[in-house]
Amino acid sequence: MAKNERKTENIVRDLLRENGFYEETSDLQVEEQKSNIEAVKRLLKAASKSGGGGMGSPEFIVSAPSTPDFVMIVECKALVADHASSTISAIFGGSEIDEDASIYAKRVQKFAVDGVLHYAHALSREFNVIAIAVSGETKKGAKFSTYLWPKSGPKPKELTARDGAQIDKIIPWDDYLSSAIFDPQVQKLRFDELMAFSTELHDFMRDHAKLTESEKPLLVSGTLIALRNKAFSASFGLHTPSQLQKEWMRVIQEEIQKADIPQAKKDNMTQPYSSIAVHPELGKAAKGYPKGVMFELIDRLNKKVWPFISVYHDFDVVGKFYGEFLKYTGGDKKALGIVLTPRHITELFALLANVNKGSKVLDICAGTGAFLISAMHQMFRTAVTDDDREKIRKHGLIGIEQQPNMFALAASNMILRGDGKANLYQGSCFDEAITKEVKAHGCDVGMVNPPYSQADSDLHELRFVKHMLDCLRPGGTGIAIVPMSCALSANQLRAEILKEHTLEAVVSMPDELFYPVGVITCIMIFTAHKSHASEGRKTWFGYWKADGFEKTKHKGRVDLSDAWPRIRDRWVESFRNREVHLGESVTQKVVAEDEWCAEAYLETDYTSIRKEDFERVVRNYAIYRLAGRKNLLTSEADGEEDE
Repeated sequence: MAKNERKTENIVRDLLRENGFYEETSDLQVEEQKSNIEAVKRLLKAASKSGGGGMGSPEFIVSAPSTPDFVMIVECKALVADHASSTISAIFGGSEIDEDASIYAKRVQKFAVDGVLHYAHALSREFNVIAIAVSGETKKGAKFSTYLWPKSGPKPKELTARDGAQIDKIIPWDDYLSSAIFDPQVQKLRFDELMAFSTELHDFMRDHAKLTESEKPLLVSGTLIALRNKAFSASFGLHTPSQLQKEWMRVIQEEIQKADIPQAKKDNMTQPYSSIAVHPELGKAAKGYPKGVMFELIDRLNKKVWPFISVYHDFDVVGKFYGEFLKYTGGDKKALGIVLTPRHITELFALLANVNKGSKVLDICAGTGAFLISAMHQMFRTAVTDDDREKIRKHGLIGIEQQPNMFALAASNMILRGDGKANLYQGSCFDEAITKEVKAHGCDVGMVNPPYSQADSDLHELRFVKHMLDCLRPGGTGIAIVPMSCALSANQLRAEILKEHTLEAVVSMPDELFYPVGVITCIMIFTAHKSHASEGRKTWFGYWKADGFEKTKHKGRVDLSDAWPRIRDRWVESFRNREVHLGESVTQKVVAEDEWCAEAYLETDYTSIRKEDFERVVRNYAIYRLAGRKNLLTSEADGEEDE
């Protein structure tokens, strides 16, 4: 039997070689029967298939330093009849299996699938495990089964290609990863881990680096740009602390110079990073960190975040990491009235605007570029050729950002994705020269989340909305998310907007959308350069208070039940078709002096009120009145005593 099994192992070895697993240029490590990876050795230490508690090991163990949370294992059997037990079919069919230890030990020793899943279970405590069972003595007759056991997951699942096809052969490592990393359970786990890392990183910067709130995100974005440089990525651990600080800045400048953007913009983008390059705490060794705090930060970002860009190409997760990290550095931005738009809302904007490969999208308050990036994703979905995608990158995304640090973040975000860099402008969106250049692009979609609560009336939120609309082509679509006060309070700017543009829709958003920032918002949708009065149409009002997200401890608002895609699609369809639903949406003719919100015009849907709802409201009102009466009596008694 041992001799026959060697034939199966030779088949696997040849197939791994054919698929590039032994390439010298690759960082893949193929080990047989044992591993030099400490975590793997520790987890397999008591994983003997005999059940005796000794060391166990599959025939092949594949890993790569660039993807440290993944490991692939292969278990071989000579006979196809020993490929999988009937118990495996029952387990994947949802049946609960109750078997004693001796029967389990015999099963995992005899069958390839049972054995590889036994090892996968042990390794899944710290890894996402790609588990492959192979049986047969010839290439032509060999049988393959491929599974994924997500890290800390309760059970394995069959691993399929991204199009749903069965993986019934050895394929290249990148193809395995491509299938595994988009598994919903793996994605959620990696997302949760990255969010936890953002908290850890912020605390480390606070305690050891002594960076200001505005410098922290710059160090993150600058490091991710520097890690694009292969020489720096391979050698940053060889420098002294002071040398590393200088080298970090030099490499950022080098990478920015490579970018396809005008020289003036390169200079604007580079300048904000200079404060990091001379920061006193980063250029010296520290207690517990002999290579310096700068090395520690770069090393952590290289291990935890860089793989999402270089290997997984999962920019959505990196974007969420940026957003989560920026939430912790919110002090400076809040003083500036900057409120970061939740990611699912930037996605919603792109769908409401119905952007496509031919769209030109403008954001006059670009921030970190979230609206432009969401629009780009949607535009790419309609792109067919490489020329389509290149046109989107070069001409489809236009942004303005005044704050130098935020401009640097937006530009770095674009550089990391390889998209849209050339059309970012640094300066005031009201600057005449910038406005002239922006108008020349002929944008047909505008998106904006303007600074909130500015004391200067010249910087009222609606001033930004009007300017965004003025910059669009006639007939273009402009979308803004603004405080609800803009829809309720009389303001001359509303009349100015309606004189030149049409208010198509206003939707009331969830009260805690921007939690923990306490601002209630609405989304306004306009058609540019068509007078509201001359169009003479009703405006559509939506009541979109439930987006499926719930407040959670330490994580903010989270879509725990994956309800957002269904809710999003319903909202978008309702808006596009101007559907009217009792208690949810309504159409109404409005002018500048009217209230621009659904609550003012919706009819109550009494059919949805349950008896217990009515009783609860009456009970709460009674308690409120009673408490109010008690407070009144107490107040009167206090007044008598004072007299």
